[in-house]
Amino acid sequence: MSFKNNKEFIEIGDVVTLYINPNNMHQIEVKDKIVNKKGELVDNVFQTTYGALKVLSLVGIRYGSKVDLSRGWAYVLQPTPELWTLTLPHRTQIIYTPDISLIIYLLDLVPGSIVIETGTGSASLSHALIRTVRPNGHLHTFDFHEQRVVLAQEEFKNHGIDEFVTVKHRDVCTEGFGDELDDMVDAVFLDLPHPWLTIDFAIKSLKRKGGKLCSFSPCIEQVQRTCAKLSSMGFISIETYECLQRELTVQQKNLSVLNLAYLRDKTAENVTKFDEPSKLTTVSHPSSTPGHTGFITIAILPPECIDER
Repeated sequence: MSFKNNKEFIEIGDVVTLYINPNNMHQIEVKDKIVNKKGELVDNVFQTTYGALKVLSLVGIRYGSKVDLSRGWAYVLQPTPELWTLTLPHRTQIIYTPDISLIIYLLDLVPGSIVIETGTGSASLSHALIRTVRPNGHLHTFDFHEQRVVLAQEEFKNHGIDEFVTVKHRDVCTEGFGDELDDMVDAVFLDLPHPWLTIDFAIKSLKRKGGKLCSFSPCIEQVQRTCAKLSSMGFISIETYECLQRELTVQQKNLSVLNLAYLRDKTAENVTKFDEPSKLTTVSHPSSTPGHTGFITIAILPPECIDER
């Protein structure tokens, strides 16, 4: 239940992040027994590249502690949406933290917001949305794939955040979001192959004071059709972003500094062109450009458009 509140010590039933290095992290549920591939109930022992960990031994340990493995060590961390994005079981392609942060910012989400998400998928974005809108807000998330819906419901329950989310199996492109959400939501997020098909339903669900709609699409042709539909339905401030993350390397370099006395009198004795090299902090840019993930389109529906629907 460690996704719901900050905790100091690990308890039975918690999901913990086992951190070995930045490229080697795992999510582990703290319980006594697990079912193996043969369907047998066995002791919960987690295998890593640095040896085994008896998961039940984590109970009572403080989050952030260093724990011993049979051939090394690791840290146990309280999970966050960011750590979950890096370690979740992939059922679909997912949205990563750089895009997630921009989406939440553009939608103006705050605690108490009511949000619709279409395309639950692996629930990477869902966890971040729930953290943003709780404790008084709610996420309504939809997926057309029934098995993904069931798995997402189980994950939200195991993580202790199911009270903040409703997961439904529905093809929103043809069925919409349901009459119970009419005039109810502050923001709508679309992650679909054909987002323009749901815009009419989104207008019905947005509150009468207006709201925001955000769409995530990998192809510019999808963006063009979506923007055309948004414009025809009265949305304003339609903008599309592409979020590319670059990591800069900070390092110390010895650089020669020009001696100004040498410039004033180049014939003077005992005056060198450069002073002793100075160690300066510099930044170098990556040699490669980060790859494209998707286009994020944001639009505002003013109140007068909702009154005319």
